[in-house]
Amino acid sequence: MLNFLAIVLIIFILSFILIFKRKYISNAFNKKKSHLIQEIYNKNHRIDSSLTKNNHYQNSSNKYSEFYKRTLREKMLKLSKGFTADKLQALKIAEELADKSTLPILRKGLKDMNLQIVERSADLIKKFK
Repeated sequence: MLNFLAIVLIIFILSFILIFKRKYISNAFNKKKSHLIQEIYNKNHRIDSSLTKNNHYQNSSNKYSEFYKRTLREKMLKLSKGFTADKLQALKIAEELADKSTLPILRKGLKDMNLQIVERSADLIKKFK
């Protein structure tokens, strides 16, 4: 009789835990799964990064700090509102930055009246495709 009550009590406690702590249990299993997925991603990323180290072309945006990039973007925006020489200088800055934050200015350059600016903008946009 005592064994039967002990088994019933254990079943009751387990069902209580499963019903009221289901969220915590599922989170614990998900953390294990996400940890394995993250580990696989890191392993693949290390392989990819080791392959790119041999590449002699490096993105120029990696050599600037975020603060300097922001100041270059602000300067580029101001220059893009000026005359042709200013717009060409803004496109040089966009080429230096080489990131997707320059796309709005490059799109404006495609709509410009000066053929030189349009060609330069088109060449820079091609690098993003």
